[in-house]
Amino acid sequence: MALSGRPLEPGALDEPLVAAVARRAAEMPSAPALTFVDYATDPAGERQELTWGQLHRRARAIAARLREVAEPGERVALLMPQSLEYLTTMVGALYARLIAVPLFSPDLPGHADRLIRSYGDADPSVVVTVTSALPQVERFLDEQSAPRPKDIVLADTVNVSLAASWQGEELAPDDVAYLQYTSGSTRAPAGVQITHRNLTANALQVWAAYEARPRVTVGVSWLPLFHDMGLILALALPLVHGNHLVLTDPVAFVMEPLRWLELLSEHDDVITAGPNFAYEYCAARVTEEEKARLRLDGLWVALNGAEPIRPDTVRGFAEAFAPAGLRPAAQSPGYGLAEATVYVSSKTRGEPRFTAFDRVALGEGEARPGGDTVLVSCGTPTGQHVAIVDPESRAELPDGRVGEIWVHGPNVSPGYWRNPDKTAEVFGAVLADPAGGLPAGGWLRTGDLGVVHGGELYVTGRIKDLIIVDGRNHYPQDVEVSAQEAHEGIRRDHVAAFALAGADGEGVVVVAERGRRGEGVPAGDIARAVRRAVGAAHELRLDDFVLVEPGGVPRTSSGKIARSACRERYLAGTLPVIR
Repeated sequence: MALSGRPLEPGALDEPLVAAVARRAAEMPSAPALTFVDYATDPAGERQELTWGQLHRRARAIAARLREVAEPGERVALLMPQSLEYLTTMVGALYARLIAVPLFSPDLPGHADRLIRSYGDADPSVVVTVTSALPQVERFLDEQSAPRPKDIVLADTVNVSLAASWQGEELAPDDVAYLQYTSGSTRAPAGVQITHRNLTANALQVWAAYEARPRVTVGVSWLPLFHDMGLILALALPLVHGNHLVLTDPVAFVMEPLRWLELLSEHDDVITAGPNFAYEYCAARVTEEEKARLRLDGLWVALNGAEPIRPDTVRGFAEAFAPAGLRPAAQSPGYGLAEATVYVSSKTRGEPRFTAFDRVALGEGEARPGGDTVLVSCGTPTGQHVAIVDPESRAELPDGRVGEIWVHGPNVSPGYWRNPDKTAEVFGAVLADPAGGLPAGGWLRTGDLGVVHGGELYVTGRIKDLIIVDGRNHYPQDVEVSAQEAHEGIRRDHVAAFALAGADGEGVVVVAERGRRGEGVPAGDIARAVRRAVGAAHELRLDDFVLVEPGGVPRTSSGKIARSACRERYLAGTLPVIR
């Protein structure tokens, strides 16, 4: 049976969400809208703030400036660091009926290929950046074969007086608001078209799911604004009811994770989000002395998403910060993807739920409780349908059967930018013999495997990553866990398992990064331990085990293990192998 969250209010999607900025500016012009905490200029955090009145005025000025050089429907690429200017530019581009392309400054390490491919695919007419990043942007543009933009706009130098010349234009709900580029680990990143209706719907869905308090609940985020979860948390959520957002930079979090927790401690009613690794990172890095200074009883929601959620991480974070007042029910494991704007489902009632399933039965497509594979519930959807479907027959599967996760709702994108073939493959799927009032057409095929158990969604893996040996299915994440637990010299959560086609069928390869405790340990000793562990747990013989230097296992922009990219580098012989 499909999971169907309560529908959104009729007519709620007719007005584009960005129109709410003008209302907030009129209703409460002096109330804080956005605060950016800059740790680069001051290790203690220099605070920059915009009220709703200032946000609206700056966004109107940006809109007027952009329309001097671009027409409605043209793309405007944001090549700038995380900042208040980033968000005012997003709002200004939407005001101007342009298609925003949220990217990042070219000097962001580790993402050069993604930026090149995303920028070339979007083919923007205008680039917006800030003065400090202009040299890097000009160098990037000089090195590209794509046509140069008509103009480069410096958001921090746009004269606010231009706001008076912007009269505002009517926005159509189904116009494309922005292009959200997916990670694209081996293929060219795909630009997901997000309409104003999609943006409005997803913001309302998250608000309804978490029952946050209008104008009271504060959002805190360090997530990158070019990523779907970071953008929705920072841009969409505050607009629904005029709530305050506190933002900082991802680098500030990575350098010192305590900063995130300190910002959360400042508020009595706060919501945040992060990938699985962020919670594990905090539990490992924050000292007992630092924990004693935290006050996390006001943390209402801590969404965990964007990468596989590990039960040990959820439990470990809860145990580590319970003395600081963290409520057990605050952690909210969730599931989403860019093609659905971002949010699909989450555990929003009560404490996180863990269920142990039989590993062999899961591989055969059945979620049989009892076993050694523990999965975390991703709860239920709000304002959309989620079905588990046999991808071959397109028939909905009963509860307890593993299949492809299909999504249907007003938050689902109309398709990929200038990619009709891929759009036809992923969007607009038709459900065979829909029951229970489910729609027949318009379904999004996520490519993810999942199961409904106990009325909640559990994600089991990616279809393309499934390892099939001798007719048996193996989930790569299970093999990766067995490998990393085999020897303390392996860096946790930096392991990739994948299949390779050979003359005798599929073989299995594991690539793992060496951890600090592996320094000086012969690679052969680690390899033998991994082979024994994987063989005992999964009855699999590894065709190869490769130990690589730290950073050698590629990851997507959201932190997921990029198994396809790892396979490509393995075949090309470009992995930084430790002999």
